[in-house]
Amino acid sequence: MRMLRLLCVTAVLCAALVGTSLFAADWPEWRGAGRVGVWTEDGIVERFPADGLKVVWRTPVKGGFAGPVVADGRVFVTDFEFLLRTRVMDGTERVLALDEGTGEVLWTHEWPAAYRNLQFSYATGPRASPTVDGDRVYVAGGAGMLLCLQVDTGEVVWQHDTVAEYDTTVPVWGTSSSPLVEGDLLIAVVGGEPDALVVAFDKRTGEEAWRAIDVVTEMGYAQPVIYEAGGVRQLIVWHPSGVSSLDPETGGIYWEEAWEARSAITVATPVRSDNYLFFSQFYGGSLMLRLDTDRPDAEVLWKVAGTGEMPDQTRGLHSLITTPIIEGDYLYGVGSYGELRGLDATTGERLWVSDRMTVQRRWGAAFLVRHGDRYFVNNDAGDLIIAQFTPEGYVELDRTRLIEPTSRAGYGPRRFEDRAVNWTQPAYANGHLVTRNDEEIIRVSLAAADY
Repeated sequence: MRMLRLLCVTAVLCAALVGTSLFAADWPEWRGAGRVGVWTEDGIVERFPADGLKVVWRTPVKGGFAGPVVADGRVFVTDFEFLLRTRVMDGTERVLALDEGTGEVLWTHEWPAAYRNLQFSYATGPRASPTVDGDRVYVAGGAGMLLCLQVDTGEVVWQHDTVAEYDTTVPVWGTSSSPLVEGDLLIAVVGGEPDALVVAFDKRTGEEAWRAIDVVTEMGYAQPVIYEAGGVRQLIVWHPSGVSSLDPETGGIYWEEAWEARSAITVATPVRSDNYLFFSQFYGGSLMLRLDTDRPDAEVLWKVAGTGEMPDQTRGLHSLITTPIIEGDYLYGVGSYGELRGLDATTGERLWVSDRMTVQRRWGAAFLVRHGDRYFVNNDAGDLIIAQFTPEGYVELDRTRLIEPTSRAGYGPRRFEDRAVNWTQPAYANGHLVTRNDEEIIRVSLAAADY
């Protein structure tokens, strides 16, 4: 009987732990675990409270576009402060570790950074979200610095100045690709000339393990991702000359598809669903590949481009900042001037257009994260939206104010397009959302129990 009671107690404790783990989930890298933009926690609000969301804490930060990440009770974020706001734009980049529950700064680490190569309107701060793996956090600065630090102290384990060591040319909109952990490797888009667009390092020591892809233009801005297809894990690298699939262990090339990106604008993260692998760019439109199920290979399912960048000149989807989503045989994303579009994923045919979700201006953008049968959407005006996307159109369930936009959108081809924007991917972790602008980082509750 005593043994039976012990077994029953053990079963209850295990069930409680499983229930806790199902609710609590970290957000350790760009677009969350696996870089897939999916939030799996239960107990989240169905609608927003009438008087707005509960802000748990606010902590001052400096400038930056890089989204925060959350792991093991800590929040990590990067920022930048100018020394002199002149044409020689030198300053200091930092990575900060904050207590997830209180927002208290636990430690900071800083290093000098020269933003002189960056387009002035966008010289706000770092672009790439940190990546947390166990007791290490990996950080890519906006001017080519790559660092590995201890998560508990901020002590530097190793670092590489890619400009000095790899002859990297910092692209005009800054180094933007977040480091990617794969097994014992840390994979980074380095842009090293002549043959080190992508470099894998031993994640513990920082020693180079392999390099791949010749650099023939700017390095681009897309995030490297790993998808399993054709019986192997494939490292997908979208660069200004096309798409490359690599063996993440060796850097060997599985397959490549040429697809030029004008002005090296490769921004939206490649997305995969079943055998679909989708890419979209501001000028060149869309590319849909079909992954082979038997071997590591791919073929073009369709390409759709337009005659220009204006909405009436584009066909299909011309994304810039917004990473699209695939739901079954349907594709949804934000086009060149903020227009939300639904497409047939099998053909690229446009099904509908909506102007309700985002600002209808050049580079209008939003960050889409799936939660069950709906999406949390942070648009660049600073709103948080609960929405659904269907073959028939856009369904907005609720909307609230999240954060003030403070960055600048820059210039347009026909008129001055400067406006305040919030181009930051939030982190959804442990019942809360964490996001930032150029002045503060905030944590707000999305747990139904808090309302």
